[in-house]
Amino acid sequence: QVQFVESGGGLVQPGGSLRLACVVSGFTFSKFAMSWVRRRPGKEFEWVSCIVNSGEISHYSEAARGRFAISRDNAKNTLYLQMNNLKPGDTGVYYCSRGLYTSRTEGTQGTQVTVSS
Repeated sequence: QVQFVESGGGLVQPGGSLRLACVVSGFTFSKFAMSWVRRRPGKEFEWVSCIVNSGEISHYSEAARGRFAISRDNAKNTLYLQMNNLKPGDTGVYYCSRGLYTSRTEGTQGTQVTVSS
């Protein structure tokens, strides 16, 4: 059974940081590129960042570039997203998903990020 469990979200003030994690099971994590996807209030799902299966190459959306860092630990079947200098516009639900540049989710609940003073 394929499972994705996102965690690490919360309420943070503008300029703050959060580290999201996604623990996966039920498939060979090390063989898949992975993405972070978010859905902001009133918006469509949008791709945030992705990383190849080896972890050597990563890509970021314009909104994430310079503030977010994606990484993975294939030994722990875990994907991460370090988010720094958070802005109110980053508020939303964040999901992990298989693939590159995808805005598709895996049907999970995601983790809520709220940036507010």
